[in-house]
Amino acid sequence: MPNNAEEAERFKDAGNKALQSGNATVAIENYTKAINADGTNHVYYSNRSAAYLKNGDGNNALEDAISTIAINPGFSKGYSRKGAALHLLKRYNDAIAAYEEGLEKFPNDEALKKGIEEVKRDKDGPPRGMGGMGGMGGMGGMGGMGGAKNLFGDLYQKILLNPKTRPYLNDKDFMAKIQRLQTDPNSLVELLSDRRVMEVLGMSLGGGMGDDDEDEPPPGKAWETLRKTHAPTSGGASGGGDGAGTKSEEVDMEDDDEDDVEDMTDETPAERKRREDRTAATKCKERGNELYKAKKFDEAVAAYDEAIALDPTNMTYANNKAAVYFTSKKWDECIEACLAAVEVGKANRAPYEERAKAYTRCAKAYQKKGDLERAIEMCRQAQLESYDKATERMMKNMELDKKKADAAAYLDDGKAEEAKERGNEHFRNKNWGEAVLEYEEAVKRAPNNPAIRNNLAAALCKVMDFNGAKKNIEKAIELDPKYVKAWARKGDIEVLMKENHKALDSYKTGLGIDSSNAACKEGLRKVTTMINYGASTMTEEEKLERARHGMADPEIQSILQDPMIMQILKDFNENPQAANKAMADPAVRAKIEKLIASGVVQTA
Repeated sequence: MPNNAEEAERFKDAGNKALQSGNATVAIENYTKAINADGTNHVYYSNRSAAYLKNGDGNNALEDAISTIAINPGFSKGYSRKGAALHLLKRYNDAIAAYEEGLEKFPNDEALKKGIEEVKRDKDGPPRGMGGMGGMGGMGGMGGMGGAKNLFGDLYQKILLNPKTRPYLNDKDFMAKIQRLQTDPNSLVELLSDRRVMEVLGMSLGGGMGDDDEDEPPPGKAWETLRKTHAPTSGGASGGGDGAGTKSEEVDMEDDDEDDVEDMTDETPAERKRREDRTAATKCKERGNELYKAKKFDEAVAAYDEAIALDPTNMTYANNKAAVYFTSKKWDECIEACLAAVEVGKANRAPYEERAKAYTRCAKAYQKKGDLERAIEMCRQAQLESYDKATERMMKNMELDKKKADAAAYLDDGKAEEAKERGNEHFRNKNWGEAVLEYEEAVKRAPNNPAIRNNLAAALCKVMDFNGAKKNIEKAIELDPKYVKAWARKGDIEVLMKENHKALDSYKTGLGIDSSNAACKEGLRKVTTMINYGASTMTEEEKLERARHGMADPEIQSILQDPMIMQILKDFNENPQAANKAMADPAVRAKIEKLIASGVVQTA
C-alpha cells in the first residue's frame, strides 16, 4: 500500500542512526525515503532539515523547515529549524523573525530562546578580544595568544600531509580563511562555522581524521573544551539538535509523534482537537491498509473515509482510497478519488511527488477505461508536479498506442473509395494539388490499397514530388508484387529521376508478370532508345549529371567495387576479345548493361 507508515518509520530510524554516527548524507537519503513513503509526517521534514544543517546546506534545510511548519504549525522545533537555517545563511533579520514567530506560540521554549540570542550576538559581530585568549588554558598547552599563533603557524604543512585535507589547498576561499587565522587568531570563533576549518583545527589538536566519521570533529578533551567555550552559531547550532550541536542533541530527534508534541502547554482547545483528530485519522488509515491487504475493499474504503472526515487536509487518505478502487477495477471512482487527492494536496501544500503519484494513478485508470487522451493529459500533469522517468516512458507508450488507435479508427474502405473518385475527377481536370489531397485522404482511410497509392504517385509526379511518388509506388508494389501498373509507374518515375538503369529493370519485371502490358512495353522501348542513342545528343554537362545520378545508386557502387567487372571494363580498351568472351556470362552482361544504362560507362 502506498505511503506505508511502518516503512517510513524504518527509514526515519535509519536516518537517526546515520545522523548520530555523523553521516549526514546517508541520513538525508533515509529521511527522503521516509518522506516518499509518508509525506504528511512533519517529523521527517524536521529531521531532514537537521541533517541538511549538519551538511552546511542552509537552503535545503530552510525548505524542509518551512514544510515542517506548514504540516504542523504547533510543532516548536519547526521554528527552531527555520531560524537555524536562516542563521546559517547569514540572513540574521529573517532568522530573528523566525525565532520570534516561534516564541509567540511557545514563549517558554529554551531552544528558541537560545537560538535568537545567538543570532543577535552574531548579527552584532563576534567579540573582539575573546578575553585576551587567556582563558584558553583548557586547550591543553595553548596558553595565551602565542600558543595559538604557534598552533596555527604549521597548518599548511599538516593540511598538505593529510590525504583527506590535501584537496582543500585548491580552494582559494578556504586558504584565505587559514591565512586570516594565522594572522588574526581572534577570528577563530567566526571561522569555526566552516566545517573544514574545524577539521584541520582538530587535526592540529592531535585528533584523528578517519574516513569513517568525516562529519564529526576529532575527539579529545582539548577539542571539547574549545567547542563548548567558543562554538560558532552561524552553522545552526540553535534549534535543539539540528546537526551542529553535540551527539546528545542529535539523539534527541523526533523518534515518534508522542515525543514531539508532549510540550503543548499553550494549546488551545481547537488546536488540541485538531491534533487528536489527526492521530485518530492515522489510526483509521492504518486500519484501512490492513483491510486492503486482506482484500476487504469495501471496509478499507470506509476506513479511509473515516480518516478523511477526521483530517480532510491530508491527501494520503484519498490517494489510498483511489488505490483500493484501482485494484477493484472501479475506474471512475478511482479517477474521482485521485483528482480529489490532488486538490487536497494543492490546498495544503503536500509534496509535489505525492501529487504526481495521484495524477499517475489517475492516468492508469483512464488508460484502463480506454481514454488515452485523458490518460496522456494526466501523465503530463504528473510530470509538471514532479518529473519521473517511469511516468515519461508510460506516457510515450500511451502516445504511440493512441496514434495507432486513431489511425485504426480512421479506416473506412467506403470513404476511401469516395476520396479516390474525387481525386480522379481533380486529376482529369488537371487540378493536381487537389488530386494529391484527395488521394492522400484515401490512403489514410485505406493504407493497404495499392491502386490508391498508384494514383497518388501519378499525382505527385505532376507536382514534381518524385521522391514522394517513388515512396508510394514502392509501397504499392510491396502490398501487391504482381500489380503490373505499379511496375510501369515505377519505371516512369525512375526515368523522370534519370535512373534509366532502374527503369529498365522495372519495365522488364512488369513484362515478366504480363508480357502483353502496353505501358511496360512502351516504357522499355523508350528507355532503351534513351540509353542507346540519347547519349549522342546530350551535352557533356548532361552526361556528367546523368553519371552522378548513377553513382549515387548503392547498386551501381557495389558493381564498381567488383574486381572482375573492373577488369572487364579495362579489357574493353586493352583486350576486347577477353571482354567479349566475359560478356557471354548473363550475370556479367547484366551488370555491364546496368552501368551503361546509368551513364557511368559511356559507349562510343
